[in-house]
Amino acid sequence: MIAFVLCATCVWIAGARLAYLADALADRFRLAKSLMGLVVLSLATSLPEVATTLSAAVAQERDLVLSNLFGGITLQTAILAMSDFWARGPITNYPRKANHALEATLLVLLLSVVLVIVNLGEMMVVAGIGLGSVCIAVIYAGAVWLLRRYDGNSDWVPVDLPDPDPLSFPAPTGLAHKDSRALLRQAVLACLSILIFGLFLVLFAERIADQSGLGTGFVGVTLLAAATSLPELTTSIAAVRIGAYTMAISNIFGSNLIMLVLVFPADLLFRGGAILQDTSRTVSLALAFGLVVTAIYLIGLIVRRKPRIRAFGLDSILVLLTFVSSLVAYYVAR
Repeated sequence: MIAFVLCATCVWIAGARLAYLADALADRFRLAKSLMGLVVLSLATSLPEVATTLSAAVAQERDLVLSNLFGGITLQTAILAMSDFWARGPITNYPRKANHALEATLLVLLLSVVLVIVNLGEMMVVAGIGLGSVCIAVIYAGAVWLLRRYDGNSDWVPVDLPDPDPLSFPAPTGLAHKDSRALLRQAVLACLSILIFGLFLVLFAERIADQSGLGTGFVGVTLLAAATSLPELTTSIAAVRIGAYTMAISNIFGSNLIMLVLVFPADLLFRGGAILQDTSRTVSLALAFGLVVTAIYLIGLIVRRKPRIRAFGLDSILVLLTFVSSLVAYYVAR
């Protein structure tokens, strides 16, 4: 347990540093914060999920692969909901373009496709690879292309925007004076730290899970998903605290899209047939809860004047309640 806490601390520090570096690099290269969160930050924070998923696929652990991936979607969306603690008002009030609503819509589309495949079963399997996992990869590629192309558009203009100025937080302002190579070197070092300590975190989480005697599916959607989602937690909180709200949102939605597309390489490595075939009830539940929390935030992004309780928006409260409900459902279905 002590080793688990130490690794979690290292991941937390590296993740926070990466958020500051991503913000500085976006300013340096004049990139949109939403694009930086969607493409760069989400991929960097998903490194533990990538390594864990591929290693579990090689070990032929179907339920562990899928439960970890799909269970992490609801958990990471709940992480975004917790960011309202540090934002001035509901975080979904800050986006000034429709990028994030489009991200959520494409995520709903991909989640729906995966849920259909899981319930219907793979209709065509060639060399142990299901047609469904190939379709997921193609749809993901199309989604990224559409999001990058749409990023420059501004045909959706919200009203009653909150103050966009950053919070009064002692972020490392010295990064703005460092040269680009130094920023990139630090970003690479932070990514490697997240990967290495994230893998140790997953290893210790699996040992704790073995000692607890809980089922593989339940462990995948709870403890293992939480361990691999720690980088998203720290980077999202750090991004919100320095006022990079759009980067925090795109980080989570982008990470969730990556969680789904990882089904394809996992299917390539899994030799027991199509990986989306004969899945457990926990997998379907995880996809359904992922749909619910994403749809809630999609509504929150569209409806600008939403009810709130202090700093919390109603959408974030509903997401957190849904996440808690999902844990109960996973335990019942284990």
